[in-house]
Amino acid sequence: MLIAIDGPAGAGKSTVARAVADALGFTYLDSGAMYRAVALAWPRDPASLDIAFEDGRVLLDGADVTEAIRTPEVSREASRHAADPAVRAAMAARQRTLLADGDWVAEGRDIGTVIAPHAELKVWLDASLSERARRRELPEQEVAERDRRDASREHSPMVAAPDAVHVDTTGLTIDEVVERIVALAGERARPAP
Repeated sequence: MLIAIDGPAGAGKSTVARAVADALGFTYLDSGAMYRAVALAWPRDPASLDIAFEDGRVLLDGADVTEAIRTPEVSREASRHAADPAVRAAMAARQRTLLADGDWVAEGRDIGTVIAPHAELKVWLDASLSERARRRELPEQEVAERDRRDASREHSPMVAAPDAVHVDTTGLTIDEVVERIVALAGERARPAP
Protein backbone atom coordinates (compact mmCIF):
# COMPACT_ATOMS: atom_id res chain seq x y z
CA MET A 1 0.00 0.00 0.00
CA LEU A 2 1.11 3.54 -0.71
CA ILE A 3 0.08 6.53 1.41
CA ALA A 4 0.89 9.93 -0.10
CA ILE A 5 0.99 12.86 2.32
CA ASP A 6 1.28 16.31 0.76
CA GLY A 7 0.80 19.83 2.02
CA PRO A 8 2.47 23.14 2.73
CA ALA A 9 5.50 23.82 4.91
CA GLY A 10 4.82 23.56 8.62
CA ALA A 11 1.73 21.35 8.32
CA GLY A 12 3.56 18.50 10.06
CA LYS A 13 4.13 16.24 7.04
CA SER A 14 7.51 14.81 8.03
CA THR A 15 6.65 14.17 11.67
CA VAL A 16 3.26 12.67 10.84
CA ALA A 17 4.47 10.61 7.87
CA ARG A 18 7.32 9.12 9.91
CA ALA A 19 4.92 8.25 12.76
CA VAL A 20 2.32 6.75 10.40
CA ALA A 21 5.02 4.62 8.77
CA ASP A 22 6.17 3.43 12.21
CA ALA A 23 2.60 2.66 13.30
CA LEU A 24 1.87 0.62 10.17
CA GLY A 25 5.31 -0.96 9.74
CA PHE A 26 5.72 0.79 6.36
CA THR A 27 8.85 2.40 4.94
CA TYR A 28 8.98 6.20 5.15
CA LEU A 29 10.05 8.14 2.06
CA ASP A 30 11.23 11.66 2.86
CA SER A 31 11.30 13.39 -0.53
CA GLY A 32 13.12 16.38 0.94
CA ALA A 33 15.97 14.10 2.05
CA MET A 34 16.46 13.10 -1.57
CA TYR A 35 17.01 16.72 -2.62
CA ARG A 36 19.34 17.16 0.34
CA ALA A 37 21.32 14.12 -0.85
CA VAL A 38 21.60 15.72 -4.31
CA ALA A 39 22.99 18.88 -2.69
CA LEU A 40 25.47 16.86 -0.63
CA ALA A 41 26.71 14.97 -3.71
CA TRP A 42 26.77 17.99 -6.04
CA PRO A 43 28.10 18.30 -8.77
CA ARG A 44 27.47 14.62 -9.46
CA ASP A 45 24.65 13.84 -11.87
CA PRO A 46 21.50 13.41 -9.72
CA ALA A 47 20.33 10.53 -11.93
CA SER A 48 23.47 8.56 -11.00
CA LEU A 49 22.87 8.72 -7.24
CA ASP A 50 21.76 5.64 -5.32
CA ILE A 51 19.49 7.07 -2.59
CA ALA A 52 17.80 4.60 -0.26
CA PHE A 53 15.86 4.59 3.01
CA GLU A 54 16.53 1.88 5.60
CA ASP A 55 15.44 1.72 9.23
CA GLY A 56 14.79 5.46 9.37
CA ARG A 57 18.20 6.28 7.88
CA VAL A 58 19.06 7.93 4.55
CA LEU A 59 21.72 6.17 2.50
CA LEU A 60 23.65 7.72 -0.39
CA ASP A 61 25.56 5.16 -2.43
CA GLY A 62 25.37 2.86 0.60
CA ALA A 63 26.76 5.42 3.09
CA ASP A 64 24.60 6.75 5.93
CA VAL A 65 24.17 10.49 5.32
CA THR A 66 21.23 11.07 7.68
CA GLU A 67 23.04 13.72 9.73
CA ALA A 68 25.21 15.13 6.93
CA ILE A 69 22.18 16.18 4.88
CA ARG A 70 20.66 18.21 7.73
CA THR A 71 23.26 20.98 7.93
CA PRO A 72 22.11 24.55 7.16
CA GLU A 73 24.43 24.69 4.13
CA VAL A 74 22.99 21.51 2.62
CA SER A 75 19.45 22.71 3.34
CA ARG A 76 20.04 25.95 1.44
CA GLU A 77 21.58 24.13 -1.51
CA ALA A 78 18.81 21.52 -1.54
CA SER A 79 16.18 24.21 -1.97
CA ARG A 80 18.12 25.67 -4.90
CA HIS A 81 18.58 22.29 -6.61
CA ALA A 82 14.93 21.31 -6.05
CA ALA A 83 13.90 24.17 -8.34
CA ASP A 84 15.95 22.73 -11.23
CA PRO A 85 13.66 20.79 -13.64
CA ALA A 86 16.42 18.27 -14.46
CA VAL A 87 16.99 17.52 -10.77
CA ARG A 88 13.22 17.24 -10.17
CA ALA A 89 12.89 14.82 -13.09
CA ALA A 90 15.73 12.64 -11.79
CA MET A 91 14.33 12.57 -8.25
CA ALA A 92 10.78 11.91 -9.50
CA ALA A 93 12.03 8.90 -11.46
CA ARG A 94 13.92 7.62 -8.41
CA GLN A 95 10.91 8.12 -6.14
CA ARG A 96 8.65 6.22 -8.55
CA THR A 97 11.14 3.35 -8.63
CA LEU A 98 11.32 3.20 -4.83
CA LEU A 99 7.55 3.36 -4.41
CA ALA A 100 6.88 0.62 -6.98
CA ASP A 101 7.37 -2.17 -4.43
CA GLY A 102 6.39 -2.59 -0.81
CA ASP A 103 4.39 -0.52 1.64
CA TRP A 104 5.30 3.17 1.83
CA VAL A 105 4.34 6.44 3.44
CA ALA A 106 5.69 9.17 1.17
CA GLU A 107 5.53 12.88 1.95
CA GLY A 108 6.21 16.00 -0.02
CA ARG A 109 4.38 18.62 -2.02
CA ASP A 110 3.54 16.67 -5.17
CA ILE A 111 3.50 12.98 -4.19
CA GLY A 112 -0.23 12.45 -4.77
CA THR A 113 -0.40 14.54 -7.93
CA VAL A 114 2.89 13.95 -9.78
CA ILE A 115 4.90 11.13 -8.23
CA ALA A 116 2.20 8.62 -7.24
CA PRO A 117 -1.25 9.62 -8.48
CA HIS A 118 -2.18 5.92 -8.10
CA ALA A 119 -1.62 5.93 -4.30
CA GLU A 120 -4.33 4.08 -2.40
CA LEU A 121 -4.57 6.90 0.12
CA LYS A 122 -3.78 10.56 -0.52
CA VAL A 123 -3.77 13.01 2.38
CA TRP A 124 -3.52 16.79 2.14
CA LEU A 125 -2.12 17.85 5.50
CA ASP A 126 -2.63 21.48 6.36
CA ALA A 127 -2.85 23.89 9.30
CA SER A 128 -3.67 27.54 9.72
CA LEU A 129 -1.05 30.00 8.51
CA SER A 130 -0.47 31.22 12.07
CA GLU A 131 0.00 27.65 13.34
CA ARG A 132 2.44 26.76 10.55
CA ALA A 133 4.43 29.96 11.13
CA ARG A 134 4.60 29.20 14.87
CA ARG A 135 5.84 25.66 14.21
CA ARG A 136 8.54 26.92 11.86
CA GLU A 137 9.38 29.88 14.11
CA LEU A 138 9.03 32.18 11.12
CA PRO A 139 6.96 35.28 10.40
CA GLU A 140 3.58 34.51 8.80
CA GLN A 141 4.49 36.55 5.73
CA GLU A 142 7.56 34.36 5.11
CA VAL A 143 5.49 31.17 5.32
CA ALA A 144 2.82 32.69 3.05
CA GLU A 145 5.51 33.63 0.52
CA ARG A 146 6.85 30.08 0.50
CA ASP A 147 3.31 28.78 -0.02
CA ARG A 148 2.93 31.14 -2.98
CA ARG A 149 6.25 30.03 -4.51
CA ASP A 150 5.50 26.32 -4.02
CA ALA A 151 1.99 26.62 -5.45
CA SER A 152 2.95 28.73 -8.46
CA ARG A 153 6.15 27.06 -9.63
CA GLU A 154 6.07 25.78 -13.19
CA HIS A 155 7.24 22.24 -12.45
CA SER A 156 5.33 20.12 -9.93
CA PRO A 157 3.36 22.89 -8.21
CA MET A 158 2.05 22.23 -4.72
CA VAL A 159 -1.66 21.42 -5.08
CA ALA A 160 -3.95 18.94 -3.38
CA ALA A 161 -4.89 15.89 -5.45
CA PRO A 162 -8.61 15.99 -6.28
CA ASP A 163 -9.17 12.75 -4.34
CA ALA A 164 -7.01 13.67 -1.33
CA VAL A 165 -8.50 13.59 2.16
CA HIS A 166 -7.97 16.99 3.77
CA VAL A 167 -6.68 16.83 7.35
CA ASP A 168 -6.30 20.12 9.22
CA THR A 169 -3.72 19.65 11.98
CA THR A 170 -4.44 23.00 13.69
CA GLY A 171 -4.94 22.32 17.39
CA LEU A 172 -4.46 18.55 17.03
CA THR A 173 -1.74 16.47 18.66
CA ILE A 174 0.58 14.41 16.50
CA ASP A 175 -1.03 11.26 17.91
CA GLU A 176 -4.51 12.46 16.91
CA VAL A 177 -3.38 13.14 13.33
CA VAL A 178 -1.56 9.80 13.11
CA GLU A 179 -4.61 7.93 14.43
CA ARG A 180 -6.80 9.57 11.80
CA ILE A 181 -4.46 8.61 8.93
CA VAL A 182 -3.94 5.07 10.23
CA ALA A 183 -7.74 4.68 10.37
CA LEU A 184 -8.05 5.98 6.81
CA ALA A 185 -5.37 3.51 5.70
CA GLY A 186 -7.31 0.66 7.29
CA GLU A 187 -10.41 1.70 5.34
CA ARG A 188 -8.46 1.80 2.04
CA ALA A 189 -6.29 -1.29 2.51
CA ARG A 190 -6.39 -3.74 -0.34
CA PRO A 191 -8.10 -7.01 0.55
CA ALA A 192 -5.77 -9.98 0.76
CA PRO A 193 -5.81 -12.22 -2.36
